[in-house]
Amino acid sequence: MSNVLRLAIVDPSDDSREALKAMLLGMDTICLEAECSRYEFFADVVAQTHPDIGIVCIDHDGEQAQSLILMENLKDVSPECSVLVISGSTDGQVILQSMRAGAKEFLTQPLCVEDLVTAIQRIGRQRFGSTGGRSRSSHVIAVAGATGGVGTTSVAVNLGCALAQDPQNSVALIDLDLALGDADVFLDTIPDYTLVDVAQNISRLDFTLLKRSLTKHDSGLYLLPRPIQLQDISLISPDDLERVIGLLKATFSHLIFDLSKRYSDLDLVAMQAAEHVLLVTQLDLPCLRNVVRLLMSMEEIEGLKNKIRVIVNRVGLENGQISMKKAQETMGVEIFKQMPNDYRVMTEVRNNGVPLVTGAPRSSLTQAMVSLAEALCGSTDPDVAGANEGSASSSSWLSFWPAKVKARGSK
Repeated sequence: MSNVLRLAIVDPSDDSREALKAMLLGMDTICLEAECSRYEFFADVVAQTHPDIGIVCIDHDGEQAQSLILMENLKDVSPECSVLVISGSTDGQVILQSMRAGAKEFLTQPLCVEDLVTAIQRIGRQRFGSTGGRSRSSHVIAVAGATGGVGTTSVAVNLGCALAQDPQNSVALIDLDLALGDADVFLDTIPDYTLVDVAQNISRLDFTLLKRSLTKHDSGLYLLPRPIQLQDISLISPDDLERVIGLLKATFSHLIFDLSKRYSDLDLVAMQAAEHVLLVTQLDLPCLRNVVRLLMSMEEIEGLKNKIRVIVNRVGLENGQISMKKAQETMGVEIFKQMPNDYRVMTEVRNNGVPLVTGAPRSSLTQAMVSLAEALCGSTDPDVAGANEGSASSSSWLSFWPAKVKARGSK
């Protein structure tokens, strides 16, 4: 539980307390340690459970006398507990009194889930620092292509499935190729909801409903596909996507964005939110020329070029490919990873609607995908890392999954 913030809630109203719990319980970075319906008992609850954050809903306290005394007491019984106050009042005097009593954050009703997430994350940063062991940030990866047909979706889908093999990861794939995206085909799924459904209802979603709106694949990967109707593309604005990303980051440990080839405003939002932008190319002149053009354009956007990681796909496709050395000289950047060409394996898993980790766990292409996942996100499973330590043949933190797949198939 080292990556989770522990919360305790006090609210005399059953209805508002249940609504608050519904917002919180689907959030992977939150553990609801305790709840209480009486202000006078909450200090004892906090003293016994030692939560990281105590949420105090003050609307049912009349003149707020009890809740103010409570906040003062919390500083004595649990100095490490940060207090977050929720109230329907916008009276500056009430806010000031709460802050003086020790509140770190003050949120007003009706409560917006995005404001709640932001406040909790801000407390986490104040408590543990941006790199503290207990405040977990979400890894966001955008996968872009130098042109169509270079394998962008193959990389995005299979990278997501590789990451999802670690039981400590929760991974979501968002298909931003709104017109012709086919991530759902790669996973042989028929989703109930799409990106436009989530974007249009973002203000009414809590974390549990958000997760239910995504389709979970057998690999553990969650998918949020592109809209069904082309007419619905215009319903998703950059602001909508930013709000969706905010909630997804609070819910999942890893987000993978499969970008379109238009490099639209929506693609730019995803790239700016990303920690890494994978630029997938092949060793041919049109692709390499486009990589140079894209890198030049991305220099104009602050902070974007430094995120670019060039992935050369289908290495060994044919004898006429440009050499790796010449390609690197042409692009002017280091090649981050090479993905071998394996047409037979890739065609088979795609036609069967299964990811590489399931359909071809021993292939060189799968091993390269696992290596890419490790290079981007590192070891996140200490048990797996410990088991692999000192073994040259099992150095990858994801090297446990072929055995799992085999065992699954033998049942």
